[in-house]
Amino acid sequence: MPERLATRTALAVSLAVLAAALLAAAMPGADRADGGARALVAPGGDDLSGHVVTIDPGHNGRNGANPDQINQQVPIGNGETKECDTTGTETGSGYSEAAYNLDVALKLKRLLREAGAKVVMTRDDNRGVGPCIDQRAEIGNEAKSDAAVSIHADGGPPSGRGYHVIHPTKIKGLTDDIYGASKRLAVDLRDAFGNVTGLPRSNYIGQNGLDERSDLGGLRLSDVPKVFIETGNMRNGADARKLESRSFRKKIAKGIFEGLKRFLG
Repeated sequence: MPERLATRTALAVSLAVLAAALLAAAMPGADRADGGARALVAPGGDDLSGHVVTIDPGHNGRNGANPDQINQQVPIGNGETKECDTTGTETGSGYSEAAYNLDVALKLKRLLREAGAKVVMTRDDNRGVGPCIDQRAEIGNEAKSDAAVSIHADGGPPSGRGYHVIHPTKIKGLTDDIYGASKRLAVDLRDAFGNVTGLPRSNYIGQNGLDERSDLGGLRLSDVPKVFIETGNMRNGADARKLESRSFRKKIAKGIFEGLKRFLG
């Protein structure tokens, strides 16, 4: 009897050791000092800890009342200049792009912070002027952002519908160092935004939801991956009804968040 009991005990211990070994093999990195916690975070999950994102809500609420300030010329690289900023557009009912951009930006900011990312904003309210396009780029550069996104809504032809993402062309000495990463960000953002919102890709500008431009100072002066997203056309009735909806703006922010999450990995 004692020998049989010892045999059963040894067998039980062996099985326990084998089970522990199999569990360790199924959890790579589980023997690290952090207890393998990172191995439990699924790829593509919402953990963006350690990442820095700059959100740039286009325009500002007092731009239109201060033409002298927003029309002043600022450098955009290679000896070229452009206006400090513009007023933006509005829907037929008078909902301004500046107010819309900020509302979406604040919703996006909350999502990113909940995911652990550090968020830098180029503006926090809709009561000011600017900042100028060169300053907007510099804010993202100084933050050493992993990604920067400028939020807009287009003022296209009333018959045109849809969203598009703008990324920079390759300009030697300006955007050649961020061209590839910015294009990847644009594709990730385009794909995720459409999946989440159900909005169509633009049928009046760009190609397949993407537009490559060389004239935007906010892209030309960026040293970090950066894109503009025109989330819809405010001059189109169907798009405008979506953009004016508070609940749908949450979905728009979610679409941008998912695109950034894809890019940041």
